[in-house]
Amino acid sequence: MTSPFFTRCLVCAGFFVLSLGHATTLEGLAPLEVQESNTRLVVPLATTDDLWERIRSGYAMPDLESDLVRDRENWYTTRPDYIFRMTERSKKYLFHIVEELELRNMPTELALLPFIESAFNPQAVSSAKAAGMWQFMPATGKYFELKQNVFRDDRRDVLASTRAALDYLQKLHGMFGDWHLALAAYNWGEGSVGRAIGKNKRLGLATDYPSLTMPMETRFYVPKLQAIKNIVANPASFNSTLPQIGNHPYFQSVSIRRDIDTVLAAKLAEVPLSDFKALNPSLSKPVIMAAGTPQILLPWDNADIFERNLLGFSGGKLASWTVWIAPTTMKVADAAKRTGMSESQLREVNNIPPRMLIKRGSALLVPRSAQSEKDVTEKVADNGQMSLAPEVVLVKKTVKAVKGDTVASLAKRYRTTPANIVQWNKVSASAHFKAGQPVVLFVPAKARAKGAKKPKGAVQPKGKPKTVAHAAGKKKAG
Repeated sequence: MTSPFFTRCLVCAGFFVLSLGHATTLEGLAPLEVQESNTRLVVPLATTDDLWERIRSGYAMPDLESDLVRDRENWYTTRPDYIFRMTERSKKYLFHIVEELELRNMPTELALLPFIESAFNPQAVSSAKAAGMWQFMPATGKYFELKQNVFRDDRRDVLASTRAALDYLQKLHGMFGDWHLALAAYNWGEGSVGRAIGKNKRLGLATDYPSLTMPMETRFYVPKLQAIKNIVANPASFNSTLPQIGNHPYFQSVSIRRDIDTVLAAKLAEVPLSDFKALNPSLSKPVIMAAGTPQILLPWDNADIFERNLLGFSGGKLASWTVWIAPTTMKVADAAKRTGMSESQLREVNNIPPRMLIKRGSALLVPRSAQSEKDVTEKVADNGQMSLAPEVVLVKKTVKAVKGDTVASLAKRYRTTPANIVQWNKVSASAHFKAGQPVVLFVPAKARAKGAKKPKGAVQPKGKPKTVAHAAGKKKAG
């Protein structure tokens, strides 16, 4: 049975009518008489209900035969549950990827690459900070116009990351003229592959993928894809079961014209929040900003439900969050007080770790007040960044005064304020110290090597010795 989507496609596209004897234009096209039907050829668009079959029919890369391929086949074959979980997760994304590959006339086995990169998890993050279904490094993502800011990371976006990945793969194939080398470059870097090819040329060696000297991860990279390709081609022979995936869109895009809370958007679409986030994985905050994310993805049948429910929504404001730009460098507690939040809430919503200052110009997500109903601007939504600086840790230190020392002279020598000297030593502002008299100071701890222990006695003093921290903060904010 042909899917509803492809029925619509056939109706829209019609049929191609070919004349065996001469070309026929559409203008003035006369209906065929019964007796003419044996001299005309009617070619319908070929369709299949099975997306896996569509992928198989588009295989266009040369097969790689090696012991490493057999090794990976065996690895996957002994883990049928893992294969099933990965392929089950891919249901939401595969159709779109296959469509994009076919539009570009690229091999459809490339649709299987996210199995190798991320197990089709758009929230995957590697130890090297590569993120998303296609595992883009931050710099590579920026090169391919994937925005990364405090509010969203397009390396995780289904549409944007797929577009960027296929752009990159096409670029690499154009450079090396070989899909296996293009894949090696996707994993290892185009410069590394280029240098490996150059080395083999100088040594008079072959320059195909199996002949290059490369890291073990890249050595296994194409064999992994070949193994998955073989399993998809004939799952039964590998003790695997592929979940049924229909050859029709899983999702469609819906325009967002006003800022809206993420939970509310999922509710209006009548979609579980987990499913909503799986289709919109670049959105990590509790609000969707229309200026930065003008469209969301929803399951095909839920798009109309969302628009209908949004039109009839009468439950108050759509967004309960907005963005506040820090006017100066400040402590988290001070920022929380200014924005009407608890410190813990401000930290949680904005992912601020302990012992950090918020630097001037940082974009913070805060509750939207009743007086401010304006949506976040495009400039802020597209470019908002969070900049943090370590709080100044003060270490208790006792020094001996020299003859003639006063509160003022000690404050100047140790770059603090007379008020701090007074507080730390319980003396008057006009006090003079005797030669050799112990004086208590709190001075900034020196930078320590990573992993070094905190200096003994390092504290954040009680009371109000704030001048040191504030002065340092202003200097950093520069």
